[in-house]
Amino acid sequence: MQGRRSGGWGTISSGILTGISTAAVSGSAAVAGVILSRKFGHGVKTDGFFAAYQLYLAVVLLASVVRVVALPPLVRARADGRLAAETGVWTAALGGPLLVVVVVSLAWPHGLADVLTARQAARPYAGQLLPWVMASSAAQVVGGLVASALAALDDYVAAAFGFAAGSVAGLVVTVALLSHGLIAFGWGIAVNGAVSLLWPLGELIRRRGIGFPDRAPWGRLLELTEGVMLPVALQLLFVIGSYFASGLGSGDQTTFSYAYLIAAFFVSLTATSLALVTTAPFAREGESPERAGTHVVAATWLSLVPVAAAAGVFALAGAVVTRHVLGQAYGGGTGAELSHLVVYLAPWMVASVALTIAYPLLFVGGRARWLPPLAAGALLLQLLVEWAGRAAFGLAGVAAGMAITTAAVLAAVLLGLRALRLTLRGVAISAVVCGGVAAVAFGASRAVLGPVSAAVVGLALYAVAVGLWRPPGLRHAWAYVRALQ
Repeated sequence: MQGRRSGGWGTISSGILTGISTAAVSGSAAVAGVILSRKFGHGVKTDGFFAAYQLYLAVVLLASVVRVVALPPLVRARADGRLAAETGVWTAALGGPLLVVVVVSLAWPHGLADVLTARQAARPYAGQLLPWVMASSAAQVVGGLVASALAALDDYVAAAFGFAAGSVAGLVVTVALLSHGLIAFGWGIAVNGAVSLLWPLGELIRRRGIGFPDRAPWGRLLELTEGVMLPVALQLLFVIGSYFASGLGSGDQTTFSYAYLIAAFFVSLTATSLALVTTAPFAREGESPERAGTHVVAATWLSLVPVAAAAGVFALAGAVVTRHVLGQAYGGGTGAELSHLVVYLAPWMVASVALTIAYPLLFVGGRARWLPPLAAGALLLQLLVEWAGRAAFGLAGVAAGMAITTAAVLAAVLLGLRALRLTLRGVAISAVVCGGVAAVAFGASRAVLGPVSAAVVGLALYAVAVGLWRPPGLRHAWAYVRALQ
């Protein structure tokens, strides 16, 4: 039986629902970050936390990758009446690698901590957290597979609610147990993983969407390995950047981590949500270079409009907001440095938005075999550009290195889709238009107003300008996404 095809507004509504869930997840993480800053300040304890957290993020990224890689075969399996067995095959394929991750983090946490941070004083704190956060990351990866199986059943609600509920529950546990010290964050993250998996899994079991595998998992494991190499490498770009930031001084790794998490939140709320709900409709209509280019450009337009607004607000009011939210440790120069870093990451956000949209299309056309060498090349390039960027410009150079490597990976992916010229032109136009309008709107307001007032007025001016002008690229993007089946 074919999956239900929703209309254009169904696609947009699903994207909004996924975006709301992402906002709840990221919002809970942001509140946890505020609590971390106010409780432990800005130093070796927070550096140790982020050393462990960056590895957690790298593994949790697999949850999104699994949703992308597994969705096409799960959709086909539903049409063939074997969705439960196919979900079982994928579960078996994930089980071995995830078991290794959990066992290593339990048996060798302090050895991992030595690898993750250059600051010796931060390593004990990272080692304390690693067993809890890595167990949670494994649960969330399986949760990503469950979300794909539910998507094959045209159900985005259970996974969205489960992920949001898990984040809120984890935050509640962290706050309740904060008197125990930094380890409370590990316990909260563990609860987050458990709820994020068990809630949607219960719905999938109720709908008989998971069962025993009917074939060996090795083929799916190969597909997953090919598909996961590049996203893991992209997350490791942050790990590498964070490591280079840690060599600049106490607290710089924390500052860079906060800036990256803020920028990544903007990307996740927009591009990741759109990619999750538009890939399957795109696949049903068939893949071609022209359609791939149109798809990437349209989704990039719709993502960059709010991203540019958010970056403009943070550029003006970021230092004030971080001082009040994160505490006095982020007052003065540290708060200004954090807000500047978010702006410096704007080129990375543009490249990351387009790459987030383009990457799933490789699996529609079966062009993933060359991703492992691309991932290895990206890591090598990142080491080189971060080394040079830090030496030349400090933290700003670390941010620039993220953009350079991500843009190079985007170009390679678009070459694989045979849509490089068309897509790069459209992405560049959307970035120039959105960034230019934001620069004028926020810059004009800042010339006459204080930072917070200028941010509010600049946001209003930006919204009015975009609404009245309605750039042709944005109009075409809206029409394209609404027309997706």
